[in-house]
Amino acid sequence: MNDYEIHGDRIFTIIVNKLRAAGCVFVEDEARLLIASAGTTTELSDMVELRTTGMPLEHIIGWAEFCGLRIIVDKGVFVPRQRTAFLVRQAADLIRQKSVVLDLCCGSGAVGAVLAYLEQIELYATDIDPASVQCTRRNVTTAGGRVYEGDLFEPLPIILRGHVNVIVANAPYVPTKAIEFLPPEARIHEAKIALDGGTDGLDVQRRVLAAAPLWLAPGGHLLVETSERQTQLTVDIFTCCGLITRVTRSDELDATVVIGTKPVP
Repeated sequence: MNDYEIHGDRIFTIIVNKLRAAGCVFVEDEARLLIASAGTTTELSDMVELRTTGMPLEHIIGWAEFCGLRIIVDKGVFVPRQRTAFLVRQAADLIRQKSVVLDLCCGSGAVGAVLAYLEQIELYATDIDPASVQCTRRNVTTAGGRVYEGDLFEPLPIILRGHVNVIVANAPYVPTKAIEFLPPEARIHEAKIALDGGTDGLDVQRRVLAAAPLWLAPGGHLLVETSERQTQLTVDIFTCCGLITRVTRSDELDATVVIGTKPVP
């Protein structure tokens, strides 16, 4: 039994007060997670200090809870947002057993990992960030997922062209000039490439849409998370690329997903 277990109540209160003073919101939950993750009082003290300086809790404890799964999240890797659970639900409704699924701009691989947990699929994932690729491999290997490092579709096997049933793309959609206004957890501790969507936030979406019809099977679906403000622009990009387009929205999660379907000849 270590010191923080002996003096658990007092230590818990001290941590809660420190986290609250630093501006954290869910201080009791965070305190419990930090205590459970620390092996010694010294390690716990260091972890609390990191959190009070703004490092994401997920980077400190090494994982994030997402759609009921524990997703490994290494330092610097994009932390899966809870609103992205809506993207997962929309994709799950379209996936059938043995579907070929591509998790594009995969980050930690959270979306693909959950979809593989829900259904037996043939999963592929890509990201341009080496740290994200290594993280994704740890999260999807047990599901048989194949992970590639590179720019969007570029590293994928050519044999997949025209055979992907569902593409999920949580591509960056923050306008470049808006990044400075993000919380420090994102602005300082996550890779800029995972956030920066260009001048209007939609540069990466445009590149995804330009190539996606080549990779989708007839009747296949592309799902992209976007902001409510950017929805119409995203829809316009989808329709210009020849996809049958619809919008789904969750006010509860403040999440918007645009879904495009490749017409069947």
